[in-house]
Amino acid sequence: MAQHESMAPLQAARMQPDGRLQVPYDKATVRSAPTVETGTEQPLGTDQLAQLYRHYQLGEQAGQPPQRMPGAPEVVRSEERLRVGTESEPAGAARLSKRVVTENVQTSVPVEHDEVSVVHEPISEADRGAARAGIGEEQREMELRAEHPVVAKEQVPVERVRLSKDEVVEEQPVNAQVRRELVDADVPERARRNR
Repeated sequence: MAQHESMAPLQAARMQPDGRLQVPYDKATVRSAPTVETGTEQPLGTDQLAQLYRHYQLGEQAGQPPQRMPGAPEVVRSEERLRVGTESEPAGAARLSKRVVTENVQTSVPVEHDEVSVVHEPISEADRGAARAGIGEEQREMELRAEHPVVAKEQVPVERVRLSKDEVVEEQPVNAQVRRELVDADVPERARRNR
């Protein structure tokens, strides 16, 4: 069966030599504190905690960080964070260069030439009279012609060569060591308060 009881904060409580736990509040303050229902497994609600903080003038509202105490020792803890970016730098140069090489090219071309053959034909009756010129020596010439290959070279543009570049994105792992500060508090166990 649920009961209603008064509660007191333990943050300033001290253990006595006889084993009793003493809180820095008188009986009237504890008895006039807002009562809470005990005997259940439900945690205290935000409103109930806020009422208890206000009653005991702790200066803390539920869910808020504790207020600073004037003169209390404190340190600032710092740590290094890794900031990764990129910067552009020259990675080399690409250039086009043209050079001349000599190679042997072989091809074939058709050529013509005259060939002479001796043809014997019998004299016809019509030609017999003209052919009676007597017997003697005689020479006749025929011009013979022949073709031969002639090589000439000409310069002809065949293609245009140029450089182009594309931006390629790739993932590159980055490893670095960062430092961070750890704060150790040397507090007697009796004076510790869990947060």
